[in-house]
Amino acid sequence: MLEIFGFFGSILGYLLWALFFVFKNFGVSIIFFTLIIRIIIFPFSIKQQKSMANTARLQKKQKEIREKYANNKQKANEEMQKLYEKEGVSPTGGCMTSLVPMLIMLGIFYAVAYPLTNTLHIDKAVVDTATSSINALPGFSLIGGNATYQQISLVSILAESKQLIAQFFNSTDAGNINMFVNGFNFGGFNLLVTPNTQGIFSFYTLIPVLCFVSSVGAQLITMKINGTAQSQQGCMKVMMIGLPLFSAWISFNVPAAVGFYWICSSVFSLIQSIVMGKFFGPDALIAKGEAQHVALLELQEAQVEKS
Repeated sequence: MLEIFGFFGSILGYLLWALFFVFKNFGVSIIFFTLIIRIIIFPFSIKQQKSMANTARLQKKQKEIREKYANNKQKANEEMQKLYEKEGVSPTGGCMTSLVPMLIMLGIFYAVAYPLTNTLHIDKAVVDTATSSINALPGFSLIGGNATYQQISLVSILAESKQLIAQFFNSTDAGNINMFVNGFNFGGFNLLVTPNTQGIFSFYTLIPVLCFVSSVGAQLITMKINGTAQSQQGCMKVMMIGLPLFSAWISFNVPAAVGFYWICSSVFSLIQSIVMGKFFGPDALIAKGEAQHVALLELQEAQVEKS
């Protein structure tokens, strides 16, 4: 499974590298990178949104069926199926349309988290050799933790040592790395800095804080738009807070570039949800359905008058 995500990350890495080549700044590149991908997967997101909105639109009728047939689960399921068929809604309609965006978004993460192999497309064997060799040197244990973030940690070490770059990489790769490591300053942040190395009260703590706030905020507003906020059960509410907390903890302990990507992803996800909610939310679909019903009645009345 990880190989699949790595494959998507490698493909998307070409786009990230092209944007970096244009802007010479990793932060700006991530912003445009995330925006472009969101535009590409927008048709899939619309289908997913419609499915979610239709399901939310039927919540009241579903509740009535469950209450009416509380003692007859089989009958309740039959009536639910009839309701779905009548309304033209599939309860699993959003599953397939959410699969492609999920694969692509995970590919984006792998492009950002593995910049040497997936963005600069340096041979993995060369990167692994450099990683293991540098990790064995005294004072360079920073890259010895979670393997998922070793490459971006390695980039932060290479940014401090041109000698190490020349030692482990050929002239072409060394030239790309030298250009790459000089483009991680964004908005006063060095995206190669790990927040926990700066202290909890440092400016860099904003990265995990914003990572948490943007993630929870995006979820809450999206649920409100889709009318699903009241239907969240206890375990779902725990996950809604727990997963962003876990992401914030990770972003506190890895180079800031990872947390910055998560912030950008949450912000664009929120903007996308607001836009789609305006045109494809439950209220919009109900209004559209009522307008179509009125138009149909007017057409029928016109046909009766002609006859």
